[in-house]
Amino acid sequence: MGGVSGRIFRHIYRVVYADCTVGNHIYYSRYLDILEAARGEFFRELGVPLLELQAQDVIFPVAECHFRYKFPARYDEVLTIELWTTLVQGARVNFGFRILRDEKVLILEGETFHVCTGLNEKPKRVPEGVGAKLKTFLTTDGHG
Repeated sequence: MGGVSGRIFRHIYRVVYADCTVGNHIYYSRYLDILEAARGEFFRELGVPLLELQAQDVIFPVAECHFRYKFPARYDEVLTIELWTTLVQGARVNFGFRILRDEKVLILEGETFHVCTGLNEKPKRVPEGVGAKLKTFLTTDGHG
């Protein structure tokens, strides 16, 4: 299914003790925080930090997320979060992601689905300039 293939954003994260269970693996819900941090850095890299967008009455709340847990990550391991866009259309922005250890062991993969809204939580179109930047990371073939 050959589709558009854009760039991939990479964020490095070292697992902290607070992320882990007694069994020394990242507690499943902590991946939401790790991905949030990566998305924040992604927007900063695009030149449109989320705080700046918020000041312009633009936020991107998560509407849905799909995770496939493949392998545990443990305290003090260095992870690479790979992030790209899978949809930028109207008020919708979706992100695909993979989390890897040693850039080869797949820890987690999935997609988060966002709606562009104002602070009043009413959906609105992604601002044109932001949408154009997001589209440079657009990948529709599922391979990032």
